[in-house]
Amino acid sequence: MPSAPPAEAVVTEGLRKVFQGGLVAVDHLDLTIHRGEVFGLLGPNGSGKTTTIRMLCGLLMPTAGRAAVVGHDVEREPELIRTKIGYMSQRYGLYDDLTVYENLRFYATVYGLHGRLRAERLEKHMDEIGLSSMRTQLAGTLSGGWKQRLALACATAHEPEMLFLDEPTAGVDPAARRAFWKSIYELAAHGTTILVTTHYMDEAERCQRLAFLSRGHLIGLGTVQEILAQFKQPTIEDVFIELQRRDEGAAA
Repeated sequence: MPSAPPAEAVVTEGLRKVFQGGLVAVDHLDLTIHRGEVFGLLGPNGSGKTTTIRMLCGLLMPTAGRAAVVGHDVEREPELIRTKIGYMSQRYGLYDDLTVYENLRFYATVYGLHGRLRAERLEKHMDEIGLSSMRTQLAGTLSGGWKQRLALACATAHEPEMLFLDEPTAGVDPAARRAFWKSIYELAAHGTTILVTTHYMDEAERCQRLAFLSRGHLIGLGTVQEILAQFKQPTIEDVFIELQRRDEGAAA
């Protein structure tokens, strides 16, 4: 019988990244994310969020420490990890001159789906995401909210075990953001682990647990209520503003 998957989707121990010139982007990060969890990674710009995600995706090798994602080591098995995860960033990554279906088919192929399996999966996926009626529409003609929905569909076409979302709703209107988060929780309900970074604090409060980074260090971890108690602030937005103030003061 195949062994059961590990209970934790992400485990890091002493994870560290130092760039050329001595810039420490992430410093001794110890973090555990449970399978099926919607987990928020927060912090001011330059706090190490994107660097952490790139290491967990196997795109950037750590300087020290270790990390495992969906049971695989990021240094020894980065290619295997990339077949089991999805990634969506705030940077627009669709092809404007391809249709909705053509974009989906391209990304599904990149993630290793082919032939009949790919065709069946994409038909079901477009229906789930609400894109079936737009299959022949050029991606470049979609509104911001629908482009975002298509990008999410592309990142999840291969049914990944874990999904990384790096500020995915930047510049999207409130109604589209609400619809996006509905999709996120539907994915999580089916067992997908979600790690999301955001500067929208109402989105942060939708996460089951939060981790706050500041200048590469993990300085807060827990539920919304646990974070508020730790920082003695009335809202998550106040926590974020206080961290930003500290970071700007340290930089100055």
